[in-house]
Amino acid sequence: MTSSTLLSGGCVLTLGARTPNFETADVLLEDGLVVEVGRGLRARDAERVDATDTIVMPGFVDTHRHAWTSLFRNAGGPGEDGPEVGAHFGPDDAYAATLIGLLGAAEAGITTVVDWSDLPADGGIAEAALQAHVDAGLRSVFAHAAAGRNGEPAALDRAFVSRLADAAGPSTAIAFGAPMTAGAATPAVDAAWATARELGLRIHAHGGSGRPSRGDIARLADRGLLADDVTLVHCADLEVVDVDAIVASGAAISLAPSSEMAAGLGAPPIQQLVDRDIRPGLGVDAERVTPGDLFAQMRATISVQHATVFDRKLAGKAGLPKLMSTRDVIRLATLEGARAIGLGRVAGSLEPGKQADVIVLRTDRPNVFPINDPIGAVVWGMDTSNVDAVFVGGRALMRDGDLTADVARARSLATAARTRVAEAAGLVGAAPGGDA
Repeated sequence: MTSSTLLSGGCVLTLGARTPNFETADVLLEDGLVVEVGRGLRARDAERVDATDTIVMPGFVDTHRHAWTSLFRNAGGPGEDGPEVGAHFGPDDAYAATLIGLLGAAEAGITTVVDWSDLPADGGIAEAALQAHVDAGLRSVFAHAAAGRNGEPAALDRAFVSRLADAAGPSTAIAFGAPMTAGAATPAVDAAWATARELGLRIHAHGGSGRPSRGDIARLADRGLLADDVTLVHCADLEVVDVDAIVASGAAISLAPSSEMAAGLGAPPIQQLVDRDIRPGLGVDAERVTPGDLFAQMRATISVQHATVFDRKLAGKAGLPKLMSTRDVIRLATLEGARAIGLGRVAGSLEPGKQADVIVLRTDRPNVFPINDPIGAVVWGMDTSNVDAVFVGGRALMRDGDLTADVARARSLATAARTRVAEAAGLVGAAPGGDA
């Protein structure tokens, strides 16, 4: 039986190369795909959703998130005297933390998430976290990132990866999360990267995060490891040779601007990348130290870039770069983000043939009304309170501002898990990372 939804009468931002934006138009979703975008569409037997006074656009793409850290949201993290609690997680805790994190992402209008799961992989923990992906219903990438001793990657077990792939379901891909050993020429690192490629896994690797790691990315390229199947995360401190290597290899970049600045990695190198025509995707990273939505990440990105330009102007420098526009930054949170994680043909824009990953944002709320520029309203004015509906593969995860999931169950599981982990980590009687 065909499943069709017609989103009717909204301001449509397709953000695509082939399909224009519309001041008022309809979007037809059918069997999980975007079928048509235009004015006056008719569809027999389609469910009609009145999108008047809304913006209809592709869902946000979060290119890097540690979903398990959602269990200790706002509690601080490394560099902020926050707890290191991951070693105390069991399977039930991993499931609860990942589920509440992914539901929070959906409620924020994020339809695609890369979950860098760096919890211990043994004891069924990875399988439990992956089950949360299936149950949450988002389009996701489960980046298996368990590390061995000294921060080196644990050997990739082919049978284990195969079991994960079988359990993932059609909307979740498996990837390899390489730890921060990008410049270390060790047999373990090289073997893990080679195995990931043999298994067809995209590689997500921390790189260029702080002065000690300058030149790491160039060293990866020198060893023949850097290629267009790699997404480099953070990249907060790059040498010119690092940027040269990124350009030459076609590797993609994921920036988590709020987290990087809050955790002491420094300002993200937005202008350095844009100068070389590198368009990074945006991510949340760890919710212990950052907001869990891409509205905040867009504003951080455009603000840092503008501050960079104005600092150069105040210093009397010539040849100033252009100020990043809201058109630029909204694409980083959607289409460029999808491209950065290898899903550019699947998600990130509303074009016929792509997956029906769509969000509906209210424009009649006082925080953005009146709408003088729709894209400007999304980037500068909106927040999670404007998210009215979320569709992933045409399936509604949120309607009329409420998630369709069993949120009460998710909250109950998260509460129990937080209590267990806090007790195991010796945090009873104090707010983790905060005051007693």
